[in-house]
Amino acid sequence: MFCEKAMELVRELHRAPEGQLPVFNEDGLRQVLEEMKALYEQNQSDVNEVKSGGQSDLIPTIKFRHCSLLRNRRCAVAYLYDRLLRIRALRWEYGSVLPNALRFHMSAEEMEWFNRYKKSLATYMRSLGGDGGLDITQDMKPPKSLYIEKAECIKDCKRSAKTMGADLKDLSLDKEGII
Repeated sequence: MFCEKAMELVRELHRAPEGQLPVFNEDGLRQVLEEMKALYEQNQSDVNEVKSGGQSDLIPTIKFRHCSLLRNRRCAVAYLYDRLLRIRALRWEYGSVLPNALRFHMSAEEMEWFNRYKKSLATYMRSLGGDGGLDITQDMKPPKSLYIEKAECIKDCKRSAKTMGADLKDLSLDKEGII
């Protein structure tokens, strides 16, 4: 029947919990593409028949098949795009190395996309923050408070301040460690 396989792909992803990746349904996607090919060929033959013979009674059938083609395409793209979003979220959750159980659920093309995304994210993180880069995948939860309550001095700045001619009273810390 029209678009049933495509809708089943979308339902399959909808049934899966949000943080999980179901097994890639290559057979279902192949069936959707074969249905699309058959619909397209039927439409082509009917369009040629309408053009040559002037049979206008085939036009509603052509439009129906075309709408089915568009629906199949939307469902297939939604299936693939949702899977890519889930794979991207897995990179942020698990890091650059995925567990084997998750790799088993991915197609070869999805693994290739994951590796390209991983490299792109690593390049971006290296470009941030100077020498060693900045790992933006750490500390994903925001702080509970918006204000800094206590600051600790990591390095004594008095010596370098003397050479620069700054006033040492301005650089000293009080008892709570607040500048």
